[in-house]
Order: sequence, then structure tokens, then C-alpha cells
Amino acid sequence: MKIKVGFGYDVHQLREGYDFWLGGISLKHSKGAVGHSDADVLIHVICDALLGAANMRDIGYHFSDQDPKFKGIDSKILLRDVVEMIREKGWDIGNIDATICLQRPKVNPYIPEMKKCLAGVMQIDEEDVSIKATTTEKLGFVGEEKGVAAYAVVLINK
Repeated sequence: MKIKVGFGYDVHQLREGYDFWLGGISLKHSKGAVGHSDADVLIHVICDALLGAANMRDIGYHFSDQDPKFKGIDSKILLRDVVEMIREKGWDIGNIDATICLQRPKVNPYIPEMKKCLAGVMQIDEEDVSIKATTTEKLGFVGEEKGVAAYAVVLINK
């Protein structure tokens, strides 16, 4: 068996008047993430980690923010397509470990729903999706509630 590891990192600005999508679900908050798609930072880092592990570049290469067909797109569609791309190359997902950096709202109550949603999109067991959340203790752009960041590590195998 061959295994590979991939890493993803992404940041999105938070601004009032935008919907806030995180981990494939909508969160109630006064601010939302800004981006070309629905700006779901958690899905974006998982996509980047999967693509990186499979040596298939990054999310921007496959889904350009200059392409109008991706304007406002549901990031779950992008994740589904990424999973299909890596599976076409013979890779299976072993597990995903992700961390969301966000001052507010508190993410922990949403994690079970996010895990269920993401596992369903990727057609893997919920036990293979780990999501954690942290604040930055009011430091930096995350702590000042100007943005959200996320990290992900994935294991793929064939």
C-alpha cells in the first residue's frame, strides 16, 4: 500500500452582510466569509490538502476565482469534484484532521453536523473526519474578528 499526506491552509476575510458557511453548513453570525465561492474556508483547506497529497496542485488551479461559473458556488460541489478527481487517480481517503481558527461564533456546537455533512460529501466514515476549533485569544486578524483561518492534514492511500 502506498500512502501520502497533504496539508491545506486558507484564510477568508469576515464582513457583515455575508452568509457564513463553514464545514458545509450555514452558521448564524453577524459576519460571513468573503470569497468568490461561498467562502467555506474549512472545505477549501480540505480540498487543498487532498489535491496536494495526490500531487494535483491546488483548489485555485482547478476552480479559478477568475471563472464566473464558480461565482457563489457551494463549496461542497468543489469538494465532491476533488474527491472524484483523486479517486480517478486511484487514491482513497484515509482520514482528515482539520482545525478552524475563529474568535466568534463558537464552533464546537456545530462540529458534529459539520462532520456528518463532510463525511457524506466525501463518502467516508464520520470517524475519519476530525474537526477541532480554537481562538487566537483575541490576537491577530482572527482575534480581532476580521477573518477566519483553517488548517487541514489528510492521509490518502492506494
